[in-house]
Amino acid sequence: MSVLTWILRLLLFLFVLLFALENTTTVTLNFFYGHSRDAPLVLWLLAFFVTGVLIGILAMVGPLFRARRAITRLQREAGERVVVAAVPDSVNPQTEL
Repeated sequence: MSVLTWILRLLLFLFVLLFALENTTTVTLNFFYGHSRDAPLVLWLLAFFVTGVLIGILAMVGPLFRARRAITRLQREAGERVVVAAVPDSVNPQTEL
């Protein structure tokens, strides 16, 4: 399985490398108020891809922390239930004599 994974990684790397080599044409990106920047197309694509990934990661931070808090709370509740259920009847003061 790891050989197949490495082959797929190599193919993906070669695809991205060839894509980058084919898109070296300099393009101008026009911003607001007359500002513009010149850079190779592949650099702009990489910059916007990385920006999208970072925005996606930031969008997932809140739900991830909420889920972790909920998991911790549920594990704590489950642990308390196990402890209460594990007490023998002779020690439990609620049992009738």
